[in-house]
Amino acid sequence: MASKQSTVDYILEQTATAGMVSARKMFGEYAVYCDGKVVALVCDDQLFVKPTAAGKAFIGDSETGCPYPGAKPYLLISGDQWDDSEYLTRLISMTAAALPLPKTKTKKKKT
Repeated sequence: MASKQSTVDYILEQTATAGMVSARKMFGEYAVYCDGKVVALVCDDQLFVKPTAAGKAFIGDSETGCPYPGAKPYLLISGDQWDDSEYLTRLISMTAAALPLPKTKTKKKKT
């Protein structure tokens, strides 16, 4: 089941002050970016945040889940926590800070 655009829009609205947040549709689901880094996935209208030491320490004992078959476990953030903008913003911001910048892709030279 694909996620609804309204779900993604709400999450982006709630985390707008975390940095430069955006989302990109991928295979019917969404990747959430903060400052150019993928920090979360929205799959089946559920929010999965990439696990980092800072994020785990911030939220404490949390549920984990796999956003899609074969994926590594992510932090599963329940829908009732989405309404707390400060909480969600801090989690997304600290997750982005803990992740490395994405590697730049180099173009292959034609021979």
